[in-house]
Amino acid sequence: MFMLTFFFLIMMVLISVGYFTLLERKVLSYIQYRSGPNSVGFLGLFQPFSDGAKLFFKEYFFPMNCNFFFFFFSPILGLFYSLLTWMIMPFLSNLLMFNYSLIFLLCLLSLSIYFIIIMGWSSNSIYSLLGSIRGISQSISYEVSLSIILVCYFILIDGYDFFSLMIFQESIWFFFISVPLFFCWFSCCLAESNRSPYDFSEGESELVSGFNIEYSSMMFSFIFISEYCSIIFMSMLSCMIFFGANFYSYYFYLKLCFFCFIYILIRSSFPRYRYDKLMYLTWKCYLPFSLNFLFFIVFLKSFVIYHLIL
Repeated sequence: MFMLTFFFLIMMVLISVGYFTLLERKVLSYIQYRSGPNSVGFLGLFQPFSDGAKLFFKEYFFPMNCNFFFFFFSPILGLFYSLLTWMIMPFLSNLLMFNYSLIFLLCLLSLSIYFIIIMGWSSNSIYSLLGSIRGISQSISYEVSLSIILVCYFILIDGYDFFSLMIFQESIWFFFISVPLFFCWFSCCLAESNRSPYDFSEGESELVSGFNIEYSSMMFSFIFISEYCSIIFMSMLSCMIFFGANFYSYYFYLKLCFFCFIYILIRSSFPRYRYDKLMYLTWKCYLPFSLNFLFFIVFLKSFVIYHLIL
């Protein structure tokens, strides 16, 4: 039953990735005053299946002098990693519910950079290598602030499992007690998932397509699916931490869809930042701010415990 439930979860995540791409293409087309995909099925509802079939059945080319083993298996492992992160989603029954899911998530976040650097290095292309180096420095920089913000709320609830977030947010959402930190968190999520305006690992204008330039056909679709799977996961994480983690309510998934829509809206609205400004933003702005909030949470928790003991 556990395997069946987890298989059902993974299938729903993959289907949601397909329709997230359709939503993105539709929203971007309406913003640019065009119709978007509307031919395959009713209102283009079968377009994701058509694109998936086209990508998986295209002929696959390997670049000359590439390291074949790493080049071939790193996108597959990257997709496996993106799906593995969904293991922390709590279920009432039939699925594992980690008591230390925060530690598990931090371990997984630290692994994401390995697949990017292996894809860039094994392609034997200078554009791929530069894109992967950019992506790694960006991910490492923003993971520090992201982890500190996560630790703040888990100190507040005095636990490491995500299920406790639902109990502590029954009366008030954490968003209302930390509005500036939420915007800091969301900006870090954009950088962590390599989305515009922080898509420096791809950088189409100067790096053609970054670390995935040499990938095509099925391997490109694996990279594509893992990227969008990470976006949906980050949206779910934002809903859990800031907007009430009631996993058994339809409103939770409506909030998740709204966050995915915000990702698309930001992509259509903001240009790509300069790279040095991105690094300045995380080390000079987000990191001191999140550290100050961490000290404030620790002080508040100690103050409350001291008065409870008295």
